Amino acid sequence: MAHAIVIGSGIAGIASALRLRKKGYEVTVMEANSYPGGKLHSMEKNGYRFDLGPSLFTMPHLVTELFELFDVRPEPYFSYFRKKTLCNYFWNDGTRFTAKSDMETFINDVSKVFGASEKSITRYLARNRRKYELTAPLFLEKSLHKVRSYISRDTVKAISNLPTLDINISLDDLNKRFFEHPKLVQLFNRYATYNGSSPFKTPGIMSMIPHLEMYYGTYFPKGGMHTITMSLYNLALSQGVRFSFNCKVSRINVAQGKASGVESPTGFHKADLVVSNMDVYPTYKNLLQGQKQPKQVLQQERSSSALIFYWGISRNFPELDLHNIFFSSSYSREFKAIFHERTLYEDPTIYVNITSKDEPSDAPKDHENWFVMINAPGNYGQDWDSLREKARNWIIQKLNARLNVDLESLITVEHVLDPMGIESNTSSYRGALYGAASNSKFAAFLRHPNFKSSIKNLLFCGGSVHPGGGIPLCLLSAKIIGDLAPKPLDYA
Repeated sequence: MAHAIVIGSGIAGIASALRLRKKGYEVTVMEANSYPGGKLHSMEKNGYRFDLGPSLFTMPHLVTELFELFDVRPEPYFSYFRKKTLCNYFWNDGTRFTAKSDMETFINDVSKVFGASEKSITRYLARNRRKYELTAPLFLEKSLHKVRSYISRDTVKAISNLPTLDINISLDDLNKRFFEHPKLVQLFNRYATYNGSSPFKTPGIMSMIPHLEMYYGTYFPKGGMHTITMSLYNLALSQGVRFSFNCKVSRINVAQGKASGVESPTGFHKADLVVSNMDVYPTYKNLLQGQKQPKQVLQQERSSSALIFYWGISRNFPELDLHNIFFSSSYSREFKAIFHERTLYEDPTIYVNITSKDEPSDAPKDHENWFVMINAPGNYGQDWDSLREKARNWIIQKLNARLNVDLESLITVEHVLDPMGIESNTSSYRGALYGAASNSKFAAFLRHPNFKSSIKNLLFCGGSVHPGGGIPLCLLSAKIIGDLAPKPLDYA
């Protein structure tokens, strides 16, 4: 039987392993860490459980369809429910807005709070949906770098509707065309951060991102985000996928234009197919030394990173929910600091995720587990000790003012993760959360493809390659791997 090796057990790596197993491969996943999941990991400390990485779950069908591939019911492994509240938003002047998942309620509430007409909101959301429907079959679900992807009715339809895709204006400019209220513009600008980009640079086509959240909904996986990893890991084990932990791959062997296996501290491991779920930059710099480097791809601007404080909080906050955003007073200055000055802004936008709202066992009774994140530049050698201390003070001052509380006195547990730690733990170049930024209308085409034309039997998956970062896109990259991988009989 043909043998495939997957380098890295991030969610895209595990999903790729499952799809290759279904296709008939023997599959081994080699992971440098002692645990599966990559960024989608968790920790426990003094009675609190924290998800360490991604905190937003949407499009759950991309997870459950992996179980369906093997005619396995997902419920024994994995369950989730839809949230009625998408997010709570807070501004410095005391304005608050709760975004409901019901579309009619959302439109009505936005109209009341921000003075936008229901017609303009409906038109904006419909335009976002249309963008997704036109582009998803071409830009997200298939390889952008294969000619056959463009020989289809979907391509003709997308090209004929180019003016409606808003690729020639920024997301900020698009949102200002639809809405006058600066807070509503800021609310929709926020979605640029879902792929680590700036709303002032990323093209208007990215307004399709809120469609995914508002149309498909946001969900909470019972047990927390880490259960997504563990459910797929356990499914893979049950289907015969092998995992080797604490096994850092040092080289992808290439002979006569073909990947023939990998090297690790335990020796050479032969493979008919190699899939790298490692960030594409260190894949080339460390594992493919001596091979031609795609310089334009590797030199792309990196996405934003994050500075995250994991706090155990010794009281409940009924005004908060699973997802909460405390906006900066100046989004433009904040993104200028992140992408141009490569530093933190003194009035950062703060995201607070509290899984104990939906999973009470994640914190002691009458306590909450806070995942407190601000957007940050990648690791370019900044003084992160100093920046962490400054950011902590800014965050506490801001939350004290918005919530009328002495937060410092409530913090019982603390753990901190900065871009250096993200880079070290996950091999993400400069700690970028989403690989390359999407701060250009050409970004999708410059993102590394899921294959390398000059090396056969080598494929790439995960957030640093096509179609991009975030759980849904990582799972779609695995789907593309399943399509691109030769049939095992082709090796005979």
